[in-house]
Amino acid sequence: MKKKTSAYKTLEKVFKKLHDLDQVQSVLSWDSAVMMPDGGAHARAEQTATLASLRHAILTDPGVADLLDQAKSEQGKLSGWQKSNLALMRRLFTHADAVPRKLVRQFSKAGSECEMVWRQARADNDFKALVKPLKKVVELAREVAKAKGDALGCSPYDALLDLYDPGRKSEQLDEVFADLKGFLPDFIGQVVEKQKSDKVTTLKGPFCIEKQKMLSERLLDIVGFDRSKGRLDTSHHPFCGGYPSDIRITTRYDENDFTSSMMAVIHEAGHAAYEAGLPENWQGQPVGLAQGMSIHESQSLLFEMQACRSKEFISFITPVIKEVLGVKGKGWTAANIYSLVTRVQPSLIRVDADEVTYPGHVMLRYYIEKYLIADDMSVDDLPEAWAQGMEKFVGIKPTDDANGCMQDIHWM
Repeated sequence: MKKKTSAYKTLEKVFKKLHDLDQVQSVLSWDSAVMMPDGGAHARAEQTATLASLRHAILTDPGVADLLDQAKSEQGKLSGWQKSNLALMRRLFTHADAVPRKLVRQFSKAGSECEMVWRQARADNDFKALVKPLKKVVELAREVAKAKGDALGCSPYDALLDLYDPGRKSEQLDEVFADLKGFLPDFIGQVVEKQKSDKVTTLKGPFCIEKQKMLSERLLDIVGFDRSKGRLDTSHHPFCGGYPSDIRITTRYDENDFTSSMMAVIHEAGHAAYEAGLPENWQGQPVGLAQGMSIHESQSLLFEMQACRSKEFISFITPVIKEVLGVKGKGWTAANIYSLVTRVQPSLIRVDADEVTYPGHVMLRYYIEKYLIADDMSVDDLPEAWAQGMEKFVGIKPTDDANGCMQDIHWM
């Protein structure tokens, strides 16, 4: 007689299927950013919306709810990993079950369409072109947040926060940022003043893009990126996507500043290292996934801000930089490059920010997100709110929207 499969084991099969769909979605997102022609945007938005709807249908099927209830009685037979996995399954089900399927599809499609508008709007410095699609995204995000908040018994913003940083509450972040905004602006000024006496030689371009690409590839080899399970490409905004056995990294290049792409690649390599280090035995299950973006960003910033800005790493990498870029002369020393990459200077773009000013960029996005979700701010107010926040937290005010509120898509 065939032994009956336990409810928990059946759930593992369901979540493995969901994981496969997530991987497909991740590669489609990479393709949209790297390879897809602009004319494919509408069809891709439909495709990703269908995937999101299909995933939601599988996860919220009444049978899954029954299996979760049945699996409670099996906990005595489960290992510690399995118990944790079951708890995460329940959490993901609760998040999904709170949101109507129609809203899931609408939200996914609106996000895809907005990103394509953003690409051209940023290139044209035309915030007005972005207002309508971004308003739609924000309105739908508010609906999603309200539905999730009702189901989880928390505020709408905390419900969204829980997806990115499980268990975290905005009350905790408010304390952190209250302390930071009382300390950071003056500290930035103090560090800038102290570094004025440092002798630093500016390294002027142009730096050949193809050579910068070669340098990026060398850097990935040096930090241990497995090319048999990943690749590097170019996109409008640097990111790391894919999954542990197929990691997709992107960067962008600036002819006048080779350190911009260099540090972006190192940052994304930090994300890749975390993904590659996830437990192989639990791939395809919730407990085998990255446990929140706070941990993820801590790993990427550890690579970028600490390890690869250290004197030791810069001393090691300087000969490689000189060889690949084909440069020589005054300023191309490890000591000078170290001074350049550790120099504190308020700047407009978060991904190019130094270790000291970077938290100011994050803080600004946090407050703006909260205001938008709470409907205390309109999308129309974004440019001015962004400019004021940058001046207050970072010490610099953008003169255009392309380098202000339209600079990246991660917070939209």
